[in-house]
Amino acid sequence: MRFAERIALAGMHCVDPERAHGLAVMSLKMGLGFGHGPVRSPRLETNLAGMTLANPVGLAAGFDKNAEVVGPLAQAGFGFLEVGAATPRPQPGNPKPRLFRLTEDQAAINRFGFNNEGMDVIAERLAARVVGVPVGLNLGANKDSEDRAKDFATVLRRCGPHVSFATVNVSSPNTEKLRDLQGRAALSALLTGVMEARAELRTPIPVFLKIAPDLDDDALAEIAEVAVETGLAGIIATNTTLSRDGLKSPHRDEAGGLSGQPVFEKSTRVLAKLSRLLDGAMPLVGVGGVGSAEQAYAKIKAGASAVQIYTAMVYGGLSLAGEIASGLDALLERDGFAHVSDAVGTGRGDWL
Repeated sequence: MRFAERIALAGMHCVDPERAHGLAVMSLKMGLGFGHGPVRSPRLETNLAGMTLANPVGLAAGFDKNAEVVGPLAQAGFGFLEVGAATPRPQPGNPKPRLFRLTEDQAAINRFGFNNEGMDVIAERLAARVVGVPVGLNLGANKDSEDRAKDFATVLRRCGPHVSFATVNVSSPNTEKLRDLQGRAALSALLTGVMEARAELRTPIPVFLKIAPDLDDDALAEIAEVAVETGLAGIIATNTTLSRDGLKSPHRDEAGGLSGQPVFEKSTRVLAKLSRLLDGAMPLVGVGGVGSAEQAYAKIKAGASAVQIYTAMVYGGLSLAGEIASGLDALLERDGFAHVSDAVGTGRGDWL
């Protein structure tokens, strides 16, 4: 981590977490970011659902909710970005405080509730962005919607022409009953509607599904079947967890989704199980507790074609993306892999 970034992070940790997040976004808007684009290496170049990535380290949804700083983020070393979640209408989200640092656990708990400026504002920003690394959008539903399943298709129709991929997010624990849409019948109907909206786009884009880490084996098997049946491009595993096992922080009992280091093992087991169930039918993206090159490598060996990070940047800064990508390149070289795709799934059995 750079010295200036270390000082900035120390200052950020002295203020309210949500305010610190706002200051980070503002700093990027002001041009205080750094970097020279994605980390590149022949070993790291990745094909993800038809998209060419310079490296397989991406930014997870939630950092740039309103697509305000896509340009600066594209310079930070990432191979791809995901913004959002976007809902059809703007909404304020849940009451504050709703974001908590768990420093002792290198984690965070949030209960934002899809706070965002709405799909129209986000679509305009995405349309104006300079083409760089692939950028995807996390699709959400309004809290007070009469038809949440329809909301996902609505956002895709509006924003789909301006992004490289889209993610259906039915796994956030912070919108009441949203996770109920992960059930087989509801999920199949929802995804069918989304894929119909995708077919209407001039250039159809890959659609991913983001799932929770708190699903049992039967639910995972159903999701895998529905994903294949509906023609999804891939699955992102996983979102935040409701579990609080082993936490030390005073904020451990706050309501919301837990992210960061405590989620790593749980989410990686889910990833490995999905990898076995799908057996190469579609790519997987590993998310949850990735804070080092070694952890990114573990996700890839468990079955992920790419990974995403977010909470680790609270403690490691924005430069972490480039550090992880460069470190991953070194690990692949050490183990004799000519290409990152050669390592995918080679360690899956360690997690089953």
